[in-house]
Amino acid sequence: MHDFHSLRRQYPVFAYNGYDISRTCDGILLSFDFSFDGLCRFRPQTRIVTENLDIINIFDSPAARAIVFSLGLVEAVSYYKAVCSPVFEVRCGALTAEQKRWWKKLWYHGLGEFFYRNGIQTDAESFVEFRCPENVTLPECDFHKSGLHIVPIGGGKDSAVTLSLLQSERERIFGFTVNDQPARTDTLRAAGLPDSRMIRTYRTIDPELLRLNKEGFLNGHTPFSAIVAFLSLYCAYLIGAGEIVLSNESSANESNICGTDINHQYSKSYAFEQDFSNYIQYTLHMPVRYFSLLRPFNELQIAKQFAALPQFHGIFKSCNAGSKKNIWCCNCAKCLFVYCILSPFLSEEKLIEIFGENLLDKPSLSVDFQGLCGLSPVKPFECIGTVREVRAALCRTIAQYRSAGKPLPCLLTLCDGKFTADDPLNDFNDSHNIPPEFQGFMKEMYDFVCTD
Repeated sequence: MHDFHSLRRQYPVFAYNGYDISRTCDGILLSFDFSFDGLCRFRPQTRIVTENLDIINIFDSPAARAIVFSLGLVEAVSYYKAVCSPVFEVRCGALTAEQKRWWKKLWYHGLGEFFYRNGIQTDAESFVEFRCPENVTLPECDFHKSGLHIVPIGGGKDSAVTLSLLQSERERIFGFTVNDQPARTDTLRAAGLPDSRMIRTYRTIDPELLRLNKEGFLNGHTPFSAIVAFLSLYCAYLIGAGEIVLSNESSANESNICGTDINHQYSKSYAFEQDFSNYIQYTLHMPVRYFSLLRPFNELQIAKQFAALPQFHGIFKSCNAGSKKNIWCCNCAKCLFVYCILSPFLSEEKLIEIFGENLLDKPSLSVDFQGLCGLSPVKPFECIGTVREVRAALCRTIAQYRSAGKPLPCLLTLCDGKFTADDPLNDFNDSHNIPPEFQGFMKEMYDFVCTD
């Protein structure tokens, strides 16, 4: 394993050399060029399938290039982290001093988990210097609207809930995926939309980065949802969509380590949502609204809403470990969390039908379980709910087992009687960016989840 400080001394500059946008026979190809001076070069690409899309804005206009240049700045994080050079040199564009601060904030907080897991002590100011010209030319606003909405689909319960709430807008919706998986297309179909209403993008990792990982260079979590944000924005520009409707809940704002702001879900947080919305408006000057329809709600509320949508129960998947096989691995914190948060609303028999086994009866998951419900100080590094929400779900589930006269599964015995929980089903988070014309969908969900 290479050392953080020695790597920074040996490779002091990481460069963003260029980007390119080109047409192919079936879509648009975005190419990026990064390098560590004296070490290696990276040329990752992202392909956007367009044969099912009506492109109404110029794919490589100045406005389009400004978005793709920005996408490169967040793509760069995946490669920068291998060495964490003290200087990031942008050789293919310019950033104002304010924009540099914006990007440093995203990089620093987006790498919070990476720094923690690698034992790296650094701070937001000194970890990297953005070096580039500051004579920024603002892009022209040549955006033509189509009246469409884009809904990113991850294949889990959250995007299923968003699509179900937006049923009356169904004819105006396009789903969006990065490296499509069966659960995502199945979710689109279960929502009543044809396959042709999915925007499919395919992102590759340069093999040079995988080689460095094998050789012991630094590796870890990066803010993937920020890549989704910029890539979906470029796709919104292509088809003239005026809204990108996310499915991020209020729970995404909670840190993973008590007493810190280290958050596995930083680029799903309200702080990033606000920052990105401002970037769209003030840096890119585009009339696209970026907001989460589920931001007022917590994971327990979303689970209750999802439990009432049986058309999605047999197809949804949230497990990162099992994503390539489209399965629940049943051995990770994410699988356990989803099982826990649904357990008050779906029967044990239904949950076993979905997952294949009772995850609350697996002693091998006890460490993750204690992290989920706050019996240990580190919450698992996954996209999961808050300790408060998990505790509320478990208290309800324990009461249901007792009411049925059934013995508690082994994991529930670990927390039985160790905490009391209030009821987050009546919560409402006022910190959201939902436009007035979408707030009726929000109210519909609130009325449902707050009714026993």
